[in-house]
Amino acid sequence: MKGAALMTACVSAYVINDAFMKLLFSEIALFQAVFLRSIITVPPILIMVWITKVAIRNLSKQDKRLILVRVGAEIFITITFLTALKHMPLANVTAILQALPLAITMAAALFLSEPVGWRRWSAILVGFVGVLIVVRPGLEGFNIYSLSAFMAIIFLTVREIATRKLKSEVPTITVVLSTAVGSTLFAGIMMIGSEWDTVSALSWLLILGAAVAILIATLLSVMAMRIGDIGFVSPFRYTSMIGAIGLGILMFGDWPDQPTLVGTLIIVSTGIYTFHREQKVSRKATTQ
Repeated sequence: MKGAALMTACVSAYVINDAFMKLLFSEIALFQAVFLRSIITVPPILIMVWITKVAIRNLSKQDKRLILVRVGAEIFITITFLTALKHMPLANVTAILQALPLAITMAAALFLSEPVGWRRWSAILVGFVGVLIVVRPGLEGFNIYSLSAFMAIIFLTVREIATRKLKSEVPTITVVLSTAVGSTLFAGIMMIGSEWDTVSALSWLLILGAAVAILIATLLSVMAMRIGDIGFVSPFRYTSMIGAIGLGILMFGDWPDQPTLVGTLIIVSTGIYTFHREQKVSRKATTQ
């Protein structure tokens, strides 16, 4: 239950970050917002590095490559996800990203040789049907930025697979630091030659709030996965839809339409089924 509470708080913090960033995009450019948020998040991470003194250590070539892949994936996630967030309702983008656990299960089967039975393959296929209902390709509700959100799922999957393949000896803070520095440098490079928008006091508050939210979300995510049983805790990721719909209505006046709600229900239901099926198969393998 503690792990479930931490996961619920984690995804809530992520949604708050998303909402603040979406508000910022109406005032300043995307990469400027990312850069300013990043330069606020890096110092606290450096302080944690200094306190723990574990971030700098010898890493194998494979781990270094995996960290580079993870940083690259994080950069593309930033581009695709925030681009979609800028042009789409918060609830719609969040709904599409609910397919991430299904995508990770599929990628684990294809690239990590993890066993996935026909029931979970069926759930994955049904879950992506739910994504198509939200995206609605070829219909009036379709938005080209929906594809950007879908691309974010692909890069998120690459990031999670790279993370899973890292050796357990690699400190978490090393991964967090490399990701934060990589994102900051990339956003700074993208700002070269661009016009710098004036940042109002309200925008600075939103940037600070987004930075605090993203740091809290990252910390709670690690704590939740280490404290609670994964099969019980992971489905609580889907509570983010409640916050996304609520903040979307309160802050942007975006009411989700019926196809979005139906697609979200399908995605969440198949995702929860996949988690429980994975746990059942794991318990069965343990007892044999």
